[in-house]
Amino acid sequence: MNLNEKISLGKNNLIHKSNILFFLSIIFFFTIDRLSKFKIVNDINETYFYINDFLNINLIWNTGIGFGLFSFQDNFFYNIITLLISFLILVLFYVALKSDKYDKFFLSIILGGALGNFFDRIFYKAVPDFIDLHYKDLHWFTFNVADICITLGIISFLIKGFLVKK
Repeated sequence: MNLNEKISLGKNNLIHKSNILFFLSIIFFFTIDRLSKFKIVNDINETYFYINDFLNINLIWNTGIGFGLFSFQDNFFYNIITLLISFLILVLFYVALKSDKYDKFFLSIILGGALGNFFDRIFYKAVPDFIDLHYKDLHWFTFNVADICITLGIISFLIKGFLVKK
């Protein structure tokens, strides 16, 4: 590691060029998610908005995890899931800080999305999902931009794992 790659504050490696880019990437993906949700929740007057034969905006409030899995009306289970998600986010931050630059970037995509949904869980007690992909009467789970980030980050991480030999 040379001086151009490291901003030195004593022995602290947290302030490292790759970590700064990691945090900026997280902020970018988090912001894109927040802006999309803000636009849908505040500017669309209807909960259902037709776009075309394959895509609609259909606002639903998800109390579960990705794609509506484990949705509960009970606050106890909701709080347990939220606690598990917060623990997973902390673990991913730790893993990312110890990872190489590509893994950091893929994990920043995941974390940006995860933090977007976590924000909603904390402040709204549910996550707004609104992207409704379908073909005729066959609908995929309704999802949001954060779910896209999480999915793309995981797929990228997995593809790298299969293609790159150590």
